[in-house]
Amino acid sequence: MKESASTPPVFKQRWPWIGPDLQTLRDTLRPPKLPLDLGEPLPIAVGGDASLLALVDSPVAGAPRALVLLLHGLGGSSEREGLRRMGLSLQAAGFAVWRLNLRGAGPGRHLAPGTYAARCDSDLLPVLELAQQRAGGLPLFGVGISLGGTMLLNACLASSGVLDGVVCTSSPLDLALCSQQIELPRNRVYQRWLLRRLCAQTLADPFGVSDAERQALQGPERPRSIRSFDAAITAPRWGYASVDDYYREASPLPRLLSASVDLPPSLLLHSLDDPWVPASGAQLLAQQHLPGLDVVLTAHGGHNGFHGVGDEPLSCWGDQLVASWLKRQL
Repeated sequence: MKESASTPPVFKQRWPWIGPDLQTLRDTLRPPKLPLDLGEPLPIAVGGDASLLALVDSPVAGAPRALVLLLHGLGGSSEREGLRRMGLSLQAAGFAVWRLNLRGAGPGRHLAPGTYAARCDSDLLPVLELAQQRAGGLPLFGVGISLGGTMLLNACLASSGVLDGVVCTSSPLDLALCSQQIELPRNRVYQRWLLRRLCAQTLADPFGVSDAERQALQGPERPRSIRSFDAAITAPRWGYASVDDYYREASPLPRLLSASVDLPPSLLLHSLDDPWVPASGAQLLAQQHLPGLDVVLTAHGGHNGFHGVGDEPLSCWGDQLVASWLKRQL
């Protein structure tokens, strides 16, 4: 499948979810009626007495065709509606799925101190190593929603061969540009919602937070933007000298554009009207025609929306596109 910005696949928005914001908010405004979560908990040691929690889901029928590691985005977890719906679509397509809770997220909050970052190779690489072992020779794919895709790309760039294929939906490729876009006046409500989730997630750490961090999050100078949160919490926690250093080192776009890049077969799915994450990085990569990299750009779809005409009750257009692309890699 070779798509480019000039020849996107047909995507038609489904009424009443018309426009970037309603596409983005569909699962929040009208949560899908998902079945009971039957995922089997799997703690995965990542060093320093810390573990991440994956929820293991089996294919709907038959033996698995491959194993898919599924990552949530900023402020998410294995329980988020969009991520669970994606997992159900992959299970229906014959894949085993690990829905991973990143450091500090969801039901895995008690297993590790701190929070995750856009580049968290020290957490992801041990997970990928165990997943390869458990796959038993089957292909191992990674699917990341929003920031989860950024993390997977960074892991692939850090360690060649850790995945047999990777899919990124609405994923930031340039963190500095992404932080600028989320700060636009039109996105004020989105940013406040994300900040509330991030601050609550950080302060709920059962291992505790430092007095300086608590003051930074609750004092009069508490973060008013994602960038200021990253400056106060994310960058120092992950050893970066500054938020600019963090954004530069954790943005995969410059490395993807280098001549020496070595990626597994990869799919980038992005809408041109994404209100959160600029599509410019995906557009630039589409123009480069990099070997093994498929870029699908749609005129509409919002941020990880892709709710289209003809959607099934528990699977949207984007879910089906991802499942179909992964099956072709087999």
